Amino acid sequence: MRYLYQDLEQELTASIASGKIQTGEKLPSIRSQCSQRGLSKATVIHAYQRLEAAGLVEVREKAGYFVTAKKNQHPVPTQPKIVTVPRLVDMSDIMRDIMAQSAAFDISPEIGKRSDAAVSVIELNRCLSRALRSQSGIEHQYYDEPAGLFRLRSQIMSRYQRLGCSLQESDIIVTAGCQHALSLALQSCCKAGDIVAVESPGFYGVLQLLESMGLQVLEIPVTANEGLSVDALEQALAQWDVKACVVTPSFSTPAGGVIPDDERLKLLRLADEFDFTIVEDDIYGDLSFGSRIPPLKSLDNANRVILCGSYSKSLSRELRLGWIISNSGQQELMRLKMVNMLALSQFSQRGLADFLEGGNYDKHVRKQKELLQQQRDQLIDLLYTHWGHLGEIRVSQPQGGLTLWVELESEYDVSGSYLEARQQGIIITPGNLFTAQSQYRNCLRLSYAHTWNERRQHALIKLGEILAKQRNV
Repeated sequence: MRYLYQDLEQELTASIASGKIQTGEKLPSIRSQCSQRGLSKATVIHAYQRLEAAGLVEVREKAGYFVTAKKNQHPVPTQPKIVTVPRLVDMSDIMRDIMAQSAAFDISPEIGKRSDAAVSVIELNRCLSRALRSQSGIEHQYYDEPAGLFRLRSQIMSRYQRLGCSLQESDIIVTAGCQHALSLALQSCCKAGDIVAVESPGFYGVLQLLESMGLQVLEIPVTANEGLSVDALEQALAQWDVKACVVTPSFSTPAGGVIPDDERLKLLRLADEFDFTIVEDDIYGDLSFGSRIPPLKSLDNANRVILCGSYSKSLSRELRLGWIISNSGQQELMRLKMVNMLALSQFSQRGLADFLEGGNYDKHVRKQKELLQQQRDQLIDLLYTHWGHLGEIRVSQPQGGLTLWVELESEYDVSGSYLEARQQGIIITPGNLFTAQSQYRNCLRLSYAHTWNERRQHALIKLGEILAKQRNV
């Protein structure tokens, strides 16, 4: 089944690719498209937003949508060939070492030597400081309400409602970050020995959770552009009794793919047909370089989706506040939260609520997305400029999020260079950390979360030299 917005998107994509619509040329206005084609405003906007997310057009304030400059098209990583069989997880010592360095997103960390904080982070700190100072003496003797601060939950609710989610404050529980939310979600629908479908390559934090809970992982391949293969999941469901599927529909880590709308609907239909819970990780949702993509939860009419998120990736790593959203099972989720963590910081929640209510977060995200897109482009350029001696490299080109997935030729074993890189102050995240199988040894994740200053550029070039030694053996 095709939708009207897809027809318009496909037609405009073809016109841009053929040169019929030139770089810098303005697309027809939304009003004219509605009038000439008999389309609704929402249909045209959706098509334009998808073109923006694909990097084909850009929005100029009060001017409209314009075709962006064409960039060199580089090959993207290949779709993985994995064995879709449930297995237990055993995370490596490398992962623990990376986390011990607090450097999962920085190739060349210098702990203690921080650059000047962004204005928005300074304002967040002010909000947190004011919230702490405003607490009366007696408040320090009490825990916060179990579900979390009502004002904060109201802010989270209103933001998701604007994205099409049907929910109330009572559907939201504040957590100690997204990882905590994912843990509660899995505990609520799984028991030891159950099978959980995950993306492959996928978030190593999820693999760590499955390992700690004694759950079996069923890896489903993802593509760099379209995320989880719903067709591959359907084939696996016919063979295995899956209790849950953990998925990041928008900008899955590490590759950064986005599941298309029709595949999202199919995923929800499969959850109904095979009776499993979808645990949605929406942590990168706000970091779309185009318009904000609504979460899978916005399409959920059967209460199949438990939505998890936080502001740690879009605002501050130190802000350990997240949320879990479900239209059912709140009592069990609350019980699990109180067993794991009785209460959260009241002043942190108040400070964040003040920051959100004041419009500071929205201003921050607008600037942050622009910066991240520039840093992504710079990283891709650096790779193709300085890593050419490694042979063919394939790099994902995400339209949001924080990371790239880099695939080298099959002869490389990135983890084999970890220790030498580590000795020179270079932290890398080898590809085999993103699977429970013996896969992705010739891959690695690189992040564009930080500016590519001289130190990081030098580290990237040096890493290429270290990897090249494997080719010369």
